[in-house]
Amino acid sequence: MNIKRLFFAGAFALFVSQISAQTNVIAHRGFWKTDGSAQNSIAALVKADSINCYGSEFDVWLTKDNKLIVNHDASFMGQRMEDSNYEQLQKLRLKNGETMPGLSDYLAEASKLKTKLILELKEQSSAERESEAVKRIVAMVHEMKLEDRIEYISFSKHAVKEFIRLAPQNTPVYYLKGDLTPAQLKEIGASGADYHLSVFQKNPQLITECHQLGLKVNVWTVNNTEDFQWCITNQVDFITTNEPITLQNALKNK
Repeated sequence: MNIKRLFFAGAFALFVSQISAQTNVIAHRGFWKTDGSAQNSIAALVKADSINCYGSEFDVWLTKDNKLIVNHDASFMGQRMEDSNYEQLQKLRLKNGETMPGLSDYLAEASKLKTKLILELKEQSSAERESEAVKRIVAMVHEMKLEDRIEYISFSKHAVKEFIRLAPQNTPVYYLKGDLTPAQLKEIGASGADYHLSVFQKNPQLITECHQLGLKVNVWTVNNTEDFQWCITNQVDFITTNEPITLQNALKNK
């Protein structure tokens, strides 16, 4: 009996140690804080892959002519994403000299890489436009055979529900806004909570509740050593950061 107890105790300790070792690094808008890169650029995606990040996060809009473009803000250089045609936007240059990437170009480059693709659909001007964007994104990802590499996130509950409805079963889909409980996330079929650090620091029990329900936890956007350590200690699954190398070093030295 004592041997059995020791065996199970050892197995449990191993399980706990494995859980605590599973915090993964997501590069926020790619690895852009380095030479030759820019936020949401293809270079930032390639560089995130080159340092072996678990994932590279990027942002997508639906243009006026119903095409998909990669950019964070609603406007860039005076051009509004939703009010501009795709060709107009592709003439704009990012800080590293790249043209603003269309989603098809971005995914074509991603197909040569290994990092997970953390696609954030920005909140569009209407639910109808969000539904159209989700439909087009899911179809493009399927056509390019990247379904095993993609994860979807959004601040829009409607978009999250649409990704859950249209993407293949078991595709990771996370909600960003921070106003749903773990039980509510589970009820709508989300894979977990992808909330700002402040939400979890005010309510750290949310992490435990998510894990008890089989949900994952991502924290954004975490950029300093003290906050990295808080997240690691609290056994979050993913940390989204503008400082991926610093985080990787923190994980090695934990």
